[in-house]
Amino acid sequence: MDYRSLMNGQRRDPLAFVLRPLLRIGSWFYGLGIRIRNSRYDRGVSETHDAGVPVISVGNLTTGGTGKTPLVCYLARELRSQGFRVALISRGYGRGDGDLNDEALELELRLPDVPHVQDPDRVAAAAVAVEELETEILLMDDGFQHRRLQRDLDIVVIDATCPFGYGYLLPRGMLREPIASIRRADVAILSRCNHISPEERLQIKQAYLRRKPDLIWLEAEHHPGRLVDHENRPEPLEVVAGKRVLVFCGIGNPAAFAKTVRDCGAELVDQLSLPDHASYDREMLERLRAWGESWPPGEIEYMLCTQKDLVKIRTNRIAGIPLRAIQIDMTVEPEAELQQALKKVVQPDGPVEGTV
Repeated sequence: MDYRSLMNGQRRDPLAFVLRPLLRIGSWFYGLGIRIRNSRYDRGVSETHDAGVPVISVGNLTTGGTGKTPLVCYLARELRSQGFRVALISRGYGRGDGDLNDEALELELRLPDVPHVQDPDRVAAAAVAVEELETEILLMDDGFQHRRLQRDLDIVVIDATCPFGYGYLLPRGMLREPIASIRRADVAILSRCNHISPEERLQIKQAYLRRKPDLIWLEAEHHPGRLVDHENRPEPLEVVAGKRVLVFCGIGNPAAFAKTVRDCGAELVDQLSLPDHASYDREMLERLRAWGESWPPGEIEYMLCTQKDLVKIRTNRIAGIPLRAIQIDMTVEPEAELQQALKKVVQPDGPVEGTV
């Protein structure tokens, strides 16, 4: 079983019963460090830096995939449509020297007119974007915990399929900091809310609003938009409807992607869950090839993965089986409230023309 099954209690073997208390001890020390760090920023002991332009941070409270990428795409397109020069800044987790990581490669395909600066030092990345690229608005990806860079709008994305990180801080659970830290956020967006019931949505909303009653609360539905090949050429989703498919992905929430595949009408025959930000080296590609060849000829009609995976593979076939990615889109409700929050940042002295 994967690490999630250890965190959420599904794993019931003797080793799991030994590991969970040990991980809980680790969570206590991790939490102590987080409390000390946040206290230093709250009291003004740790220095923060002003980028000189509006900064919109998109982050989360939990580790693993929460569905930030479609939101970043939405925000970037919205700001570009208003005529602003926008740049993305991020840490660049999992990238090699001088290379873009998988998330940046995906964003480069989806946002070809938006530059992306990756640097573990987000203050340095912001300086490059502002001074060298003449950026007017910065979008900071995965920025909620990176408090050195001041922000004008703090958006937290909450995964509806794991809204409380299994109730523990890392490493026992998936929380990067306590739920109470939501008090720093301006906007919370419940992602993948179409994966849970209306009653569950309400319970999650109430739990967070108890901690910050004036939090702007929005809900986002993630849905498959289209199929793409490794060169981003589109195909309709109907291509895989009723087809027998193999699914693999190296993301934080593989179960959510499996549901997306089924929502496309495909018959999921088998799934291979890989580590988040998996490296598709020769050994991994050989593993995928052997997996594809293990099925009788013609038994499997497609292999499907996320766009974050496909940008690192750069091929349209594995073991002779067509390989495609599902591009995920999102809708936010009520969208007018998100538009209003953006307007207060980018046009604080008046309304933005053409927006709600």
